[in-house]
Amino acid sequence: MDIKKFKLYHYPLTRSSRVRWLLHEIFDDNFELEIVNIHNGQLHNKNFISINPFHSIPLLEIEKENGEVFHMIESGAIITFLADIYPEKKLSPHPIKDTIKRMDYLQMLHFCSTMMDMALWQIRMNTNILPESERSEIIIERYKKKITLEIEPLISSRLQRGQYLCGDDFYAVDCILGHNVMWARSYGLFNSSSIKAYLSRISKRPAFVMAFSDYKDFDANVPRESSLSKNFSG
Repeated sequence: MDIKKFKLYHYPLTRSSRVRWLLHEIFDDNFELEIVNIHNGQLHNKNFISINPFHSIPLLEIEKENGEVFHMIESGAIITFLADIYPEKKLSPHPIKDTIKRMDYLQMLHFCSTMMDMALWQIRMNTNILPESERSEIIIERYKKKITLEIEPLISSRLQRGQYLCGDDFYAVDCILGHNVMWARSYGLFNSSSIKAYLSRISKRPAFVMAFSDYKDFDANVPRESSLSKNFSG
């Protein structure tokens, strides 16, 4: 592998924690971490915008041995990429040798990072981020219902059949699901016994402990005076 260095731009307990968790699973502490204060305008300063015009985290900076630098900004894509380029860590099923497992793994990875994530994001926006005059209880209740009646039963049933989302092997997809489970539980969701047992299992992993060691620094509510509130675009 001709990659010299990984640097993750991060804020506690947000989607960047998924990537941080996987980086710890692969490298222990052998990567750079820069905390981005999302409330003080750092996401919208010129330097940050120049590498991520969507002013969001995670932002993973990848420096190759020849000095070339690349950036990735979608947590699902980053998780997929990292797991695949280090096959010796066995964090994803092999695309050729384990075709059926691979199909299931990819389907659940994209489900967790899109459908499930979208529902949680709608709840978060209308609970913690948007100005009170723009928040919608209808949207909050709609997506809480979707999670309760559709998403949670699917996840629970899978966790009744195996220790992790795709069976008895821990994969990179669990870094997304584990983060989403904690996110959902902060809104009173995902309370089945199988999900609680799953959360207990993953929280004992050393990489999980390192990735979420800063969780107390997370502030769910965006101050009205913050630049994030003023510049928020959805």
